Amino acid sequence: MGRARLAPSAPPASKAALYLRVSTGRQAEHDLSLPDQRRQLEAFSAGRGWKVAVEFLEPGNTATDDKRPAFQEMIEAAMAKPPPFDVILVHSFSRFFRDQFLFEFYVRKLAKNGVKVVSITQELGDDPMSQMMRKIMTLFDEYQSKENGKHTLRAMKENARQGFWNGSRPPLGYRVIIAEQRGSKLKKKLEIDPVQAEKVRKIYKLALIGVDGSGPMGLKSIATWLNANNIRTKDGGKFGIDAVHKVLTRTTYKGEHRFNFTDHKNRCRKPDEEHAVAKIPAIVTEAEWQAAQDHLKQRSPAVMHSRFVNSPVLLGGICFCGLCGGAMTLRTGKNGAYRYYTCSTKARMGKDGCVGITVPMAKLDDAVVSHLERKLFQTDRLCNLMGNVLDRREAWIERRRSHVGELRKRAAEAANKLTRLYAAIEDGLVGDGANGLKDRIRELEAIKVEAKADADRAEAAIEKLGPMITPESIERMATATREALRDAEGKYRRAQVRAVAQRVEVLSTTEIKIMGGRTELLRTMAASAGAHSVLTEVRSSKPKWRARNDSNVRPSDS
Repeated sequence: MGRARLAPSAPPASKAALYLRVSTGRQAEHDLSLPDQRRQLEAFSAGRGWKVAVEFLEPGNTATDDKRPAFQEMIEAAMAKPPPFDVILVHSFSRFFRDQFLFEFYVRKLAKNGVKVVSITQELGDDPMSQMMRKIMTLFDEYQSKENGKHTLRAMKENARQGFWNGSRPPLGYRVIIAEQRGSKLKKKLEIDPVQAEKVRKIYKLALIGVDGSGPMGLKSIATWLNANNIRTKDGGKFGIDAVHKVLTRTTYKGEHRFNFTDHKNRCRKPDEEHAVAKIPAIVTEAEWQAAQDHLKQRSPAVMHSRFVNSPVLLGGICFCGLCGGAMTLRTGKNGAYRYYTCSTKARMGKDGCVGITVPMAKLDDAVVSHLERKLFQTDRLCNLMGNVLDRREAWIERRRSHVGELRKRAAEAANKLTRLYAAIEDGLVGDGANGLKDRIRELEAIKVEAKADADRAEAAIEKLGPMITPESIERMATATREALRDAEGKYRRAQVRAVAQRVEVLSTTEIKIMGGRTELLRTMAASAGAHSVLTEVRSSKPKWRARNDSNVRPSDS
């Protein structure tokens, strides 16, 4: 009898994972490429007798990095022991990666677990020549990706320079509208949202003058006040310190929206020359925005230590030695019976650092307060300093009344839409269970309530201005200020002094120099007189109120 030979068993069919990716969300929404990729991948698998084990769909993610949910899910599955598939099938290598280094990293990582990456349009073997060709192809894919990105960015920057919106979510206070149509493309712009813009104005008002002129507030205090008064972010959430800081520092609110501001990879700010500035409607004036920057800088730990921001020491953080420029700090003697301002450089380094100046605290405080009383808080001086700021009061009131009208109109429109909607439901034209109906009703109710509340607050702000400011009212305000400055126990005294005197230099035990910004002085005076909302029309960061040589004062004079 002869020996029978067994036919060799056929190797098991390979199992393939299909990876489908499109670069943008718009492609995914319009289904431009995914169905075609799926059809070609399935046909390729069937032609080789491979079974499709699983499909990984990546809609709207770039292949320049590995921060892709479906991609990471696929890699995690492929690294299982044993893997559920033998092949990752892609339309082209660029669908898998557009970074040559990361492409090779993942290909080798998968190969160690027995999984291959196969392109249906770029078939290559495993020999050295094929590996070299694959590296060249992926290198060109990376180059092409960077070139496309460069050209796209250039077009988007030009679009921004023309004042158009490139997409993404609009900042608080704005909404996106269709400005024009060019061919099949809709060009969009930002316009002020009357309801949300009132929140932005409120944040600036709190930062510059506080609640009812109580004094400038810090980021945390602003966020706390907004949340306590049920003023919410665009999403309806609570304000945090970071959200308030962005509102106060974003140039968008003064009418200059900066596109290409940060690097999306490391979130670092790009150089100014790479920004594209779009001119948009401003919510606050240039002067108000700059005043907010000055306020933040003044409260910055780099300028003033946090312990001085709310320190009970009158001149803490603003008093400096005129010899070395070091801070003058508090020193005590006789168990606190005596208190002095003394040069911190000398206290820290001895006479080798600075010969030092020491002045009794009460003497120096009194000298500063007396000088401010005599030279600033006098009717004729204040009228001259405030100048045409008060003349802008009527224009400001007119703008605010126009803004209130917009808010009232929006509240009325929302109320009318709700009325028509309820009528349609009663008439049976719309079922109360229609998709999205409840969401639409809630949205309209929120718009109506929020617009009405913002209009009420804006009207209240106008009413608080009171009667037209006159020399008599300025005299009454100046008298009250001088009295408050003499109240050593009052909180107003410290806030007033630090608002108008940003720096006190002690030149000797008999002479000091006081410097302050004109804007800060105007802000303080106008807030007290009822014109705080128009005070930032004129800005100066230089010590303008030292206009005469009599601004130097000797502690002994008082």
